[in-house]
Amino acid sequence: MASTSNAIFQCTSSSSSSFEYDVFVSFRGEDTRNSFTAFLFEALKKQGIEAFKDDKDIRKGESIAPELIRAIEGSHVFLVVFSKDYASSTWCLRELAHIWNCIQTSPRLLLPIFYDVDPSQVRKQSGDYEKAFAQHQQSSRFQDKEIKTWREVLNHVASLSGWDIRNKQQHAVIEEIVQQIKNILGCKFSILPYDNLVGMESHFAKLSKLICLGPVNDVRVVGITGMGGIGKSTLGRALYERISYRFNSSCYIDDISKLYGLEGPLGVQKQLLSQSLKERNLEICNVSDGTILAWNRLANANALIVLDNVDQDKQLDMFTGSRNDLLRKRLGKGSIIIIISRDQQILKAHGVDVIYQVKPLNDNDALRLFCKKVFKNNYIMSDFEKLTYDVLSHCKGHPLAIEVVGSSLFDKDVLHWRSALTWLRENKSKSIMNVLRISFDQLEDTHKEIFLDIACFFNNDMVEYVKEVLDFRGFNPESGLLVLVDKSLITMDSRVIRMHDLLCDLGKYIVREKSPRKPWKWSRLWDVKDFLKVKSDNKAAENVEAIVLSKKSVILQTMRIDALSTMSSLKLLKFGYKNVGFQINFSGTLAKLSNELGYLSWIKYPFECLPPSFEPDKLVELRLPYSNIKQLWEGTKPLPNLRRLDLFGSKNLIKMPYIEDALYLESLNLEGCIQLEEIGLSIVLSPKLTSLNLRNCKSLIKLPRFGEDLILGKLVLEGCRKLRHIDPSIGLLKKLRELNLKNCKNLVSLPNSILGLNSLQYLNLSGCSKVYNTELLYELRDAEQLKKIDKDGAPIHFQSTSSDSRQHKKSVSCLMPSSPIFQCYFGNKAGLYIFNCPKLVDRERCTNMAFSWMMQLCSQVRLFSLWYYHFGGVTPGSEIPRWFNNEHEGNCVSLDASPVMHDRNWIGVAFCAIFVVPHETLLAMGFSNSKGPRHLFGDIRVDFYGDVDLELVLDKSDHMCLFFLKRHDIIADFHLKHRYLGRWVSRYDGVLKESYAEVKKYGYRWVYKGDIEQRKRKFGEIEEK
Repeated sequence: MASTSNAIFQCTSSSSSSFEYDVFVSFRGEDTRNSFTAFLFEALKKQGIEAFKDDKDIRKGESIAPELIRAIEGSHVFLVVFSKDYASSTWCLRELAHIWNCIQTSPRLLLPIFYDVDPSQVRKQSGDYEKAFAQHQQSSRFQDKEIKTWREVLNHVASLSGWDIRNKQQHAVIEEIVQQIKNILGCKFSILPYDNLVGMESHFAKLSKLICLGPVNDVRVVGITGMGGIGKSTLGRALYERISYRFNSSCYIDDISKLYGLEGPLGVQKQLLSQSLKERNLEICNVSDGTILAWNRLANANALIVLDNVDQDKQLDMFTGSRNDLLRKRLGKGSIIIIISRDQQILKAHGVDVIYQVKPLNDNDALRLFCKKVFKNNYIMSDFEKLTYDVLSHCKGHPLAIEVVGSSLFDKDVLHWRSALTWLRENKSKSIMNVLRISFDQLEDTHKEIFLDIACFFNNDMVEYVKEVLDFRGFNPESGLLVLVDKSLITMDSRVIRMHDLLCDLGKYIVREKSPRKPWKWSRLWDVKDFLKVKSDNKAAENVEAIVLSKKSVILQTMRIDALSTMSSLKLLKFGYKNVGFQINFSGTLAKLSNELGYLSWIKYPFECLPPSFEPDKLVELRLPYSNIKQLWEGTKPLPNLRRLDLFGSKNLIKMPYIEDALYLESLNLEGCIQLEEIGLSIVLSPKLTSLNLRNCKSLIKLPRFGEDLILGKLVLEGCRKLRHIDPSIGLLKKLRELNLKNCKNLVSLPNSILGLNSLQYLNLSGCSKVYNTELLYELRDAEQLKKIDKDGAPIHFQSTSSDSRQHKKSVSCLMPSSPIFQCYFGNKAGLYIFNCPKLVDRERCTNMAFSWMMQLCSQVRLFSLWYYHFGGVTPGSEIPRWFNNEHEGNCVSLDASPVMHDRNWIGVAFCAIFVVPHETLLAMGFSNSKGPRHLFGDIRVDFYGDVDLELVLDKSDHMCLFFLKRHDIIADFHLKHRYLGRWVSRYDGVLKESYAEVKKYGYRWVYKGDIEQRKRKFGEIEEK
């Protein structure tokens, strides 16, 4: 039967001239199934010809199966392969009789092929055919009338023009047969060779489902969209050539934009009508005449029309202006119109039924295409394996980039490859950039600025945050981002903005192009190397509006910052964006900062205060983590726009400014400000404040009085060791959900007012050994939202009834200071982690539980593409389970995924490592690209505790770590690269730091889909318990 990818052809067969199959092949399977007909079917498939195969699976009983009858009646051309024993099969004879009946009632072609038999024997039923009919006549199962019909049909068919292939080269004959069928069908197959259409089959399958969503007796209008060079036109052309012969009329205009620009709407009409009507010399005087002509000549036509590269609304006005427009109203049932455009808004405005977004090639197809261009084969030459994956990593599945780069590397040596790859990272091919730039040039000025900001700074950032920054910049993000989505320049899903790496390269290319060697003239800076070229005497530096130096652009060096004082137009300044491990030193002076700044983020800010002349009235966000700040500024400065203030880890901070007018302050983070003694009344009175983090403010003596009508939801006072009392006004915080007083070692009492915290969900009193009035905890059970209280001591459980009358358990639980077990499943982390239990008896069960859960989550990742999950486990142990069939000493890991790269059943790699736990609170384990601790974190991370507030007193015993790396991670970031397992991110005294654990040995196993089911069955009983 027809494959899924060709369902599109089935749904277009509503007219009498459309067929479900191109070709029906009748043959006796035992004679030719594994030889001639196998090669014939393969050749037909390569040319996109849908052939029905008379398969033995539907040959049951004496009569022809209904499926077979439908296939015969729904086929356009018939091929009959006569072999010596063809006539011995009554199935074949009945099949042939039905075929002959079909061509008598409707005009179709039947082409005989004589495989190993003389045509005269078939025509006269002599030789082997005579013997076969003698047996049929002796059988009581067949009537003389039916046998007579078979003889007549054989005589007629054998008299038709066909191919006698005895003593001939089969491949040559097959080529001739396929060409003859192509001529009959009228397809234009020669334009796009089948072998070059890498990745098209998956597109055909998805498109067919979209097109078939509506009724087949309607005119379907389909939009194809995607970024420049992604393969929209190739897909449209390939689809047209596959199915155009099925329609009475067909038309493909390959560049509407160009044709419209040269000849206007009249030229487009001429092209449409001349192709559809197959009349070359059509004369049209004006658009009105063309419209009337189209109205009359295309009325009720069963047509396929493809309009490629539409970039303006007016280019479609004569085609799809509304649901009841010219073509929808006049074309016949089953017709299809395909519009190809980078701009989804054009497609939506003209009422398309469905829009198909062409995505980048997957890893396998990208590799296939690259190999065809570079090696002229389907495999990688061994000397170029690593370089090939480096190039593909840069191209990110973009077909045009793969073809351009691949063609340039054809027949070049390794040295040339390395040089080209270095150049490619720094300079992009103009042919690629020119294609991508078309969409950018069509944007309005404001939308261009949004594109450039995302390309240079905000790819893969949260949508809401980017909107906020763009709004501050005056770019109207609500409508602007939707325009970029419509033009396939960005995507917005899962609350994240994403832009293809090549489009990011385009944005940076545009910023640089006017003055490529003078970065002080650019509007945006994103690389340390470029920033270092900006000197303090460059007056043109006043053009710089935004600087974001992120993790990827940072190299270990000293950076002079004098030039910042000259950048008077600077609105956005971020040093170390998204990277607490920002390894760079600063030198020079900072005389002043731009008063236009709205976003200032500077990790390890080196000065004791901000410049005295700086006016922060436009600041929306101020982040100075790990800074040398003692005091932000002297006196009072207006902060009417400030929303977030973060001074995390600023150990020298001794005083907070007066910020009474910070009416929009939402978040204040002073964690690790160990010299700060008080925070001031103005802070806690901010009406918008929702989060106040004072963790490890060890010098903090007291809190100010809270005011009424505040919306503070999270208050963290963990580690405030000098804090003795909580002001009773805390009871006014009716929105407070989380109160963390962990390790407030000198806290002596809780105010009775906490009983009024009706929204409280979590209260942590672990380590508060001096609190005497803990009986208040029992009275808190009536708090409707309360879910958990942590307090040293015996566990207390009690029942409560919620507002919806469902019973649920609440608990006051015991968490000892070094509690060894924590089952984690929240956010994007999951697993079982057991530390400090070297004498644990039932280690095997714990290991099985952790492993079983990990495999179960592997299954979820496979089914639902949960790429953001981190999962695994840690248990006491010194031996690697036998299931891990690759075991190695040490911590240097290098994986060669080539043997499994093309296996679709392979989903990833499971790892197991035996290590000694270091003396810190662990946050994450990962790989690095060097043994040295100063190297940046390298590619793969396995989260442990993260958000978990749990202090571990570690005993340095052997532990076993289990974790899983997904297929994409291995191919993109791990394949053939040396990685060193054992880098730890830890938290000590409230400060994040990196260290290395001793990894004794590790093991791994390639994980396949079948492994998941096997492990789930084995550990099913444990999972239930």
